[in-house]
Amino acid sequence: MNNIIRIFASAMDEELCVKLLQQHGIKPTSNRILVVKALAEEEHPSSISELEKTILTIDKSGIFRSLMVLRKHHLVHSLEDGDGVVKYELCYSHDEDEDDDIHVHFYCERCHRVFCLHDLPIPQVELPEGYAMKTINYMVKGICPECSRRNSR
Repeated sequence: MNNIIRIFASAMDEELCVKLLQQHGIKPTSNRILVVKALAEEEHPSSISELEKTILTIDKSGIFRSLMVLRKHHLVHSLEDGDGVVKYELCYSHDEDEDDDIHVHFYCERCHRVFCLHDLPIPQVELPEGYAMKTINYMVKGICPECSRRNSR
């Protein structure tokens, strides 16, 4: 996570959550505020099950409904983590209609965590004529630095 995003996420209070939701054209309900706050505090993309353990006041279906609204307005990215689990992360896009915060993700095959590589943009993909891209996820798989260090000891 780059420094600006890290500072922003660590300082995410209810007022900032409301402002972020409103900037994306989303009505700031209490569930949506809690989901945005929980995602902002995570260092890695989170599954619904992981969010359910963090947000004890909302059930799984309430979390899911909130995530779908946030995703529709480009405030949340969704991606498959490499194990078939869908993970969600807060998107720092500046536009409710277009996602301008697409970046590379890294899946560690040892610890099964997904890392956001914010400073690596998705490579430009030229599609053949007639194809129209709606979204793109770019997942690199391998071993994270922490797991590599543990193995070398």
